[in-house]
Amino acid sequence: MGKKRAFSLLLATAAVLGCAQNPPQGAPELVGPTWQLVRFQGGDGKVDMPVDRSQYSLVFNANGSVFARIDCNRGSGTWKSAGPGGLEIGPMAMTRAMCPPRSLYNQVETQLPNVRSYVIRNGHLFLSLMADGGIYEFEPAR
Repeated sequence: MGKKRAFSLLLATAAVLGCAQNPPQGAPELVGPTWQLVRFQGGDGKVDMPVDRSQYSLVFNANGSVFARIDCNRGSGTWKSAGPGGLEIGPMAMTRAMCPPRSLYNQVETQLPNVRSYVIRNGHLFLSLMADGGIYEFEPAR
């Protein structure tokens, strides 16, 4: 990564973290673990699974920031929860490396801002997209 690109990512991350001054009121159960992607089931029933679960992860922080690894890229943004089960993830400042074929990068990066709710069941985190767009299933990293 070039010096200019690394500096730009650092500035974007600092700006995002600066916006996360008010901690989210709900959803404390999201904070703590590193959640890694198990699968995505679209509203049409189609299932996509990552080749390597550890390459797709989310970390929700109590200050309202969220960090992501989405295949060969990393990013940060903000999250908020207006109440039980509600979740919104803000735009992510992401690196822009070209990921290998069969990557879910474009799909995940595009759809994260469309998350509107969550549930934790049997230790797994399920993120639901608006308009029945699908559900992402995550598990705590081991």
